[in-house]
Amino acid sequence: MKVLIFGHRLEVGGTQVNAIELSAYLRDACGHQVTYFASAGPMQDLLDNAGITFRPIPDTRSHPSVARMRVIDEIIRLERPDVVHVWDWPQWLDAFLGIQLYRKVPVVVTCMSMVVPSLLPKRALTTFGTPDLVSQARAAGFRRAELIVPPVDVKFNAPDVIDPTAFRKQFGIAEQDVLVVTVSRLTDWMKSESIRRTMDAVRALGSDTRLRFAIVGDGTARNDLEEYARGVNAELGRDAILFSGALLDPRPGYAAADIVVGMGGSAMRGMAFSKPVIVVGEHGFSDLFAPETEEFFTFNGMYGLGDGNPSNDHLIAALKRLLDSSQDRRSLGDFARQYVERHYSIDTIGQRLNELLETAATSPVRFRHAVHDAVRTASLAVAGRLTRRHRSQQH
Repeated sequence: MKVLIFGHRLEVGGTQVNAIELSAYLRDACGHQVTYFASAGPMQDLLDNAGITFRPIPDTRSHPSVARMRVIDEIIRLERPDVVHVWDWPQWLDAFLGIQLYRKVPVVVTCMSMVVPSLLPKRALTTFGTPDLVSQARAAGFRRAELIVPPVDVKFNAPDVIDPTAFRKQFGIAEQDVLVVTVSRLTDWMKSESIRRTMDAVRALGSDTRLRFAIVGDGTARNDLEEYARGVNAELGRDAILFSGALLDPRPGYAAADIVVGMGGSAMRGMAFSKPVIVVGEHGFSDLFAPETEEFFTFNGMYGLGDGNPSNDHLIAALKRLLDSSQDRRSLGDFARQYVERHYSIDTIGQRLNELLETAATSPVRFRHAVHDAVRTASLAVAGRLTRRHRSQQH
């Protein structure tokens, strides 16, 4: 079967890693012919290393994009795929007219957001990243909503595959230091809150001079976060918080960590390295991944929404528990590794995705249903654009 993958812009990010690793799995384990198309970016190196055929398309900040749609149509005409796997709603906006309607190619749409976007098709086979989101989607009328959780390559991300000493030496992390690591895009949307709150927790526990916090990543919020970190470091009188910048291969950061803080795929990769993980979500949410929280995180994913309470006590308490107990760090890290192996292994997730792609290819959406989806998506997109334009004119 010939599969085309329509991915995000190839900037450094967890969803891009998911899409590329699953593309390689579909080719290597399932025997499909795979081509990947997206806007170019630094993550293209991962595609090249994996030997996956790549076709660049124009970058855009506005969806749907006519320039993109023209190039996508040419790719579809040349490749003649059996099915197209579309990653997230912006790509769906660029794909639905040319791929599903004009070329009549079956699609599977994967959404890794922590909400159910109304723009997604309700008749096409659409996947979401947590059981909770699948339930929400089905309640909202998505006829073929299925579960595809973010995969983790548990062989590539595993204890002892990466020497942690080089990362610690590079950033002056002593052997006795307890290193907290977060691997994240540094953006105002979703990510900054968790990083600032973790810096505040480090400030609160700063009298323990063993505690260090490394932030692995880059993005538009980096300057503001670095300024915030300088204030914390000045208050503590030491460089407790450091920035490594983005790493195309962030495994050295995970390997060097004693504790991982994060959400989503980043948290799960930390778990694959047998690290204890504190999941920090939005609106004040944080919790330690442990046997007593396993059920919650299985249903909701490695994420959570708080009630907006500004107190950081829960995060501080979880971090202090791990800071004070090397035994807890070891036992919870082992538990996390076992959990990821059971639920998030790329072999399990890749096989499930393969089944869904084959189902879509052999049972495509009826044309009249595809038209219904397209009209609905177009109407919502136009309404959203008009609303944004009206708000900008008011300001």
